[in-house]
Amino acid sequence: MPPVSARLPVFPWDRLEPYKAIAAAHRDGIVDLSVGTPVDPVPELIRAALADASDSPGYPTVWGTTALRDALTGWVERRLGAARVTHTQVLPVVGSKELVASLPAQLGLGPGDRVAFPRLAYPTYEVGARLAGAEPVPYDEPTDLDPAGLKLLWLNSPSNPTGRVLSKDELRAAVAWAREHGVLVVSDECYLELGWEADPVSVLHPDISGGSFEGLVAVHSLSKRSNLAGYRAAFLAGDEAVLGELLKIRKHGGMMVPAPVQAATVAALGDDKHVTEQRERYERRRAALRSALEGQGFRIEHSEASLYLWATRDEPCWDTVGALAELGILVAPGEFYGAAGERHVRVAFTATDERVAAAVRRLAG
Repeated sequence: MPPVSARLPVFPWDRLEPYKAIAAAHRDGIVDLSVGTPVDPVPELIRAALADASDSPGYPTVWGTTALRDALTGWVERRLGAARVTHTQVLPVVGSKELVASLPAQLGLGPGDRVAFPRLAYPTYEVGARLAGAEPVPYDEPTDLDPAGLKLLWLNSPSNPTGRVLSKDELRAAVAWAREHGVLVVSDECYLELGWEADPVSVLHPDISGGSFEGLVAVHSLSKRSNLAGYRAAFLAGDEAVLGELLKIRKHGGMMVPAPVQAATVAALGDDKHVTEQRERYERRRAALRSALEGQGFRIEHSEASLYLWATRDEPCWDTVGALAELGILVAPGEFYGAAGERHVRVAFTATDERVAAAVRRLAG
């Protein structure tokens, strides 16, 4: 039996290790702006909720507690603008990456089916298609796709890696096209609360969905907004027929969010203050890094939302990665996100204030 891993590309981050070693040798240490992992403390009210629920000897449920489902539906209504959201239209998941990688298989897709995603994209969309044995199909415009055999259409706004935000017109057009052709739309909206020069909108907003979740699923994560990457707290909202089927499958697979994490999620979604405070931290870091990069001849494209600056000096991305590594700064090559990114780098602004300040000094030179 051939190994399943043979279907997959080389894990991209392994290729960055030599540059990480160069950056780490800098006399003042590495400034790692590559992965985009949160570094700020988990808010106290979330840690308290986790601790209070730590005596949880029994199995949690896949669907989550009633309190969790209330928190999810309430947040979807309050933050995404949807109306009359029910418990059957939400589903907690064990981190959004797990969901992205396993969704095509959980939907029953396989050989002969096609999964579409943006040409510049988070690589796990392609991984999920390949794990299921389906055909991965990158696109520039979703409405230009051939619908034959197309079962799943990924949208990503705000985009990882580019930070691009799809307009309401673009979202409406994609949803209308997918519904016309019977294609399920799954919208990765994990950066929706991190808009800087644009106000991202969910596919579940009535202006986009027409007031119906039919054929639509949105993916959300607490990793970025609440510094909970280590908790693996995420959820789906949308079409109850799709989520109901996923719930049945996930029950058989025991795909349960741990009970303490469920309690922490309730606390996180019920508090906006910590989100505002974290946004302010990121906004300061973003402004400082953007100015420093532009001062070194970089052009910043898109980047109106998310946790990244999509930067280019019109040179091969690995040349840029190498030059910045010599300054002790590690960034992600745009090639990781598709061939269309081969002359860009993705610069995360998730480092601490001290490390961002160090990067700014080095770039000023």
